[in-house]
Amino acid sequence: MPKTTPEHDARIAKMTFASVYPHYVNKVEKKGRTKSELHEVIEWLTGFDEKTLDGLIDEEVTFETFFARATLNPNAELIRGVICGYRIEDIENPLTRQTRYLDKVVDELAKGRKMEKILRTE
Repeated sequence: MPKTTPEHDARIAKMTFASVYPHYVNKVEKKGRTKSELHEVIEWLTGFDEKTLDGLIDEEVTFETFFARATLNPNAELIRGVICGYRIEDIENPLTRQTRYLDKVVDELAKGRKMEKILRTE
């Protein structure tokens, strides 16, 4: 598995959540899941409710700011596997790893995984 580069990590840090969010919505809805389910997994991971998420989108925060304000779920470290060609548990940069946690739970939702499994309650 490739390691992330400092350039890759910097690019993720500067990306805005607002620019990626519509892709998350599209991805899950195309697979028959709902926006409210998407919000449920995002809230589980970050602690952000829908109103806070809307504010972060309006504010066009970067992922760096997004995760700086988040209260990461203590079970987030149970999120493992490969996303975008990277093994999550091997990503050294904390912000890049957190962003990939988010990508992974959205991906699991889109793939039809049971909510209890995505939310690591089992």
